[in-house]
Amino acid sequence: MRQIHCAGLLFDMDGVLVDSTPAVARVWSWWAKQRGFDPEETVRRAHGRPSITTIRELLPEGDHEADNQEVERREIEDVEGVVALPGAVEILRALPADRWTVVTSATRALAEVRLLAGGLPVPRKMVTWDDVKHGKPNPEPYLKGAEFLGVPPAECVVAEDAPAGIRSGKAAGARVIALRTTAEDAELMAAGANWIVDDLSKITVEPAKNGAMLRLALADTK
Repeated sequence: MRQIHCAGLLFDMDGVLVDSTPAVARVWSWWAKQRGFDPEETVRRAHGRPSITTIRELLPEGDHEADNQEVERREIEDVEGVVALPGAVEILRALPADRWTVVTSATRALAEVRLLAGGLPVPRKMVTWDDVKHGKPNPEPYLKGAEFLGVPPAECVVAEDAPAGIRSGKAAGARVIALRTTAEDAELMAAGANWIVDDLSKITVEPAKNGAMLRLALADTK
């Protein structure tokens, strides 16, 4: 068991706390077919990044806001199969409410819908696309997450599944635990992950002896 000490935990949402893969695939496959793109490649490209970023890349001359609103509307309405990932419920229950938050590329409305669909608590303050000017892999989302907790980024640990999110956490100065829920180990390591585990069920958390820090135990790490 690898031991890590930190003062706060910052969780990505999709692929870390909740499995929204079926819903994401349905919505983005629909959009890709409407626009003449390869559905599988479009779904891969969209994961872990703000929707509008993908739309702007693929349709540089399109009506980005209109397409983004339609994608979001469909994602909010489609929660079939959205469930909590292994270990998510347990780790959030074990953490003091002021020691963790969610940092996601989803909008606030979509984040709330997916967390509730997965039976997970919605933190009072979380970082969503609505709160930042620059999304992942820019460091702004995780810098803001650390700010919300009142903890220096260097004392935070980020839980991420997507290379863009890992790069965001590392650029913010945090340490990053990568989950094997979406990408291959080689991609996770190339993005800068400090450790790799299967999912949140491989992480246990408890207060450290001094009370000011948390102690994480990682099983089966790479």
